[in-house]
Amino acid sequence: MSETVSGDIQQTMESMGERARAASRILARADTGAKDRALRTMAERIEQRGEALLAENRRDLEAGERAGLDQALLDRLAFTPERLAAMAEGLRQIAALPDPVGAISDLNYRPSGIQVGRMRVPLGVVGIIYESRPNVTVDAAGLCLKSGNAAILRGGSEAFHSNRVLAECIREGLEGAGLPADAVQVVGTTDRAAVGALLRMQTYVDVIVPRGGKGLIARVSEESRIPVIKHLDGVCHVYIDDRAQLDKAVAVTVNAKTQRYGTCNTLETLLVAEGIAPRALKALAPAFAEKGVELRGCARTRAFLPEIAEATEADWGAEYLAPILAIRVVPDLDAAIEHIHTYGSGHTDAILTEDYGRARRFLREVDSSSVMVNASTRFADGFEYGLGAEIGISTDKLHARGPVGLEGLTTLKFIVLGDGHVRG
Repeated sequence: MSETVSGDIQQTMESMGERARAASRILARADTGAKDRALRTMAERIEQRGEALLAENRRDLEAGERAGLDQALLDRLAFTPERLAAMAEGLRQIAALPDPVGAISDLNYRPSGIQVGRMRVPLGVVGIIYESRPNVTVDAAGLCLKSGNAAILRGGSEAFHSNRVLAECIREGLEGAGLPADAVQVVGTTDRAAVGALLRMQTYVDVIVPRGGKGLIARVSEESRIPVIKHLDGVCHVYIDDRAQLDKAVAVTVNAKTQRYGTCNTLETLLVAEGIAPRALKALAPAFAEKGVELRGCARTRAFLPEIAEATEADWGAEYLAPILAIRVVPDLDAAIEHIHTYGSGHTDAILTEDYGRARRFLREVDSSSVMVNASTRFADGFEYGLGAEIGISTDKLHARGPVGLEGLTTLKFIVLGDGHVRG
């Protein structure tokens, strides 16, 4: 990854696109064994270069602190030995997953005698634009490779040094397995013009996946000439039903908010049924105080917790990415679902209840990409879902929804098998 001068951006990006398109055709026919060898070698290189990765990441963190990045962005940027181990494990999990490419389904004979079915095939070339999180470099490379896609990765300038070492690990894995190094290319410039150039490369790129803040995703959605898989906000809810088991509900709610603050699947608004509110809020308040979480509540919440701040209308649609939680007491399940439909972002919402019928209603009626019963919203993650990793989370309804793994990076085409059949 070497810096590129602004005047050369368009030419540089188009060259990357040409090479990615050529590599995608090779990957589309690559055997599973070669792809899996590349993934395992990438994992080994990350482990072998752990000290170098941590050192380069410290350079990025120090630069980020000087630039005034907020704590949520710094948290997303930071490497730890545990996070590096998780990256390597994610690649190995992807290698262990079934290869979706070439799988044939729904093969049936038609009255004419032909057989009609569907085959799963790669999308082609995937462009990923992301901020802060250098782990996306590894997740995206692994998922795109296993699903037979070439990838062009444009990470944020704040992770430049971290991504440079990760790119080397990825390249070595590809070359070691006899696959084209151009199958995964990391854009080697921090110039923002590279993003605009990538968004106009419809000749070479088949889909764009943005991962970052609202500003980035809004820009990509507005400027892209290429289909986009995206989500704008992670305004996630937990609803504590009056038939919830209190100890369980407290544990899940606290985890959903405090396990990690700067992620899109972190709880931002808590809804509590009025029948359980006195007991639930009395149990939750000290647990959140211990974690340093600022609570903002509606009038009914503040009747039980008068010491907390008053929530405003803006709080109900806020994605804090910080130790702040909005709380609203609602009459019942109907009111909770209505609140989610009004203020939610379609990302992840959970109900805590022991009532099977209410749980089923919540699953059916809440229109989000992940809907949960008695589980922390923090589980809305490709790794936790068994996808090995994720390239992003989609709140769109076409073409993929929820954590986007191998299947979300492929599409289906019809295939027809005949034996000299002609149409009469």
